[in-house]
Amino acid sequence: MTQLRVDHVSKDFALRGRADVLRVLEDVSLDICEGELIVLLGPSGCGKSTLLNIIAGFLQPTMGQVLHEDIPVSKPDRRRTVVFQDYALFPWMTLEKNVEFGLKAQGIAPAERTRIARSFLALVKLRGFEDHYPYEVSGGMKQRAAIARALAPDPDILLMDEPFGALDAQTRVLLQEELVRIVAATNRTVVFVTHSIDEAVFLADRIVVMSSHPGKIRSIHKVALPRPRTAETRSLPNFINLTQELWDSLKPQWHDEGANAVRSQHST
Repeated sequence: MTQLRVDHVSKDFALRGRADVLRVLEDVSLDICEGELIVLLGPSGCGKSTLLNIIAGFLQPTMGQVLHEDIPVSKPDRRRTVVFQDYALFPWMTLEKNVEFGLKAQGIAPAERTRIARSFLALVKLRGFEDHYPYEVSGGMKQRAAIARALAPDPDILLMDEPFGALDAQTRVLLQEELVRIVAATNRTVVFVTHSIDEAVFLADRIVVMSSHPGKIRSIHKVALPRPRTAETRSLPNFINLTQELWDSLKPQWHDEGANAVRSQHST
């Protein structure tokens, strides 16, 4: 069943001091089914994060619309929660109080907030760290807490904007495996933004490849890999073949992006 529909979405941004606009997304359409893990993959500047922010309700499209169970998305909603790259935890709150924050806004009683927060901290393997502050734990643990906070309000859809991008390589791989486990345990729909091909193939049910200037959907790839995904998944022929196929497809875009950056430097 289609849970989320992106229907011919385009997005323009005004350019300061200029009469024209920058088109970041153009005529993007995508149906996402309940329980799917969809990865948006593409080079920097292809509009992945802009599309995620439109789905979240933080931005409104210039044209088109996003429908969540046939209801137009016009503003943020607790049925769609977001995990950001920079954790966005409140440094003056313990991990438990961070997870409780959205529940408090919903008017949930204190004892029930504590029960829910602790259950999700346990789900992300942070039992025993409830009373720690963000500065007292590692980057990977902060991101686990951010995932717990996003799951606590019981959203339909979890939106993740390069959530592991700031982590070291080993922690990133471990959290990819953890996310696969958490999504299986909670049966949430996930829309995940990344520019890492390996990460996309490991996580996704479908990979949406985007091209830039302006951002469009270039291709959609179904990932025919068994679940649960484990470290051994990365050595399967299907994993290796799809990774190479995506690399061959995206390499010209990344080459063009680098060339444009060099030209821009020389022109300044």
